[in-house]
Amino acid sequence: MAERSRTFGPVLLVGLTSAGLAAVAGARPWVELSASSSPRSSGALASTLEVTAPGEMPLAGALSLVLLACWGVVLVTRGRVRRAMAVLAAITALGLLITTIVAVFTLPDSFREQLQEDLGSVQVDSTFTAWYAAALVAAVLSVVSTVAAVRYLPTWPEMGSRYDAPAGDSAKQVEPEGNLELWKALDEGHDPTASQRPLD
Repeated sequence: MAERSRTFGPVLLVGLTSAGLAAVAGARPWVELSASSSPRSSGALASTLEVTAPGEMPLAGALSLVLLACWGVVLVTRGRVRRAMAVLAAITALGLLITTIVAVFTLPDSFREQLQEDLGSVQVDSTFTAWYAAALVAAVLSVVSTVAAVRYLPTWPEMGSRYDAPAGDSAKQVEPEGNLELWKALDEGHDPTASQRPLD
């Protein structure tokens, strides 16, 4: 049990770091496109396409933001809600990995066809950027960390119940007696004079 509880810090660090990296990489171009119609005009045409070609994958960025939100909920909840968020994070990470892998087969062709329709008969070459490699590594680490979270979650420390909103009888303020109780009430955010009736 003690050995498993030590996984909390490393898994959380890997999970948050990989989700953050995926969010940054998901907002960057994954594919660089270059086109040429003749040797003389290839340089100018290629520079124009680098500016206008949207070689990005918005779905990956959206999934990574959901993943970050799931990690945040896992930190501040406990019990069934916490486990449900960990499972949702694992599903989201798996979707992020699938999206990243599918992009290898779909992303270059989709933008190549789009540019050929806009520019006519040109030769379009596509290469993956370093941001795609970063996104792929982040997706793999996200899957590993979220699966580990689901596996070891029951052994992880939880936020104490004192941070919960008071409810029922616990929400009732006890009237303090003596100076020490007055200071304790003030320290806890209670007004010790709130229960006193105003003078007539």
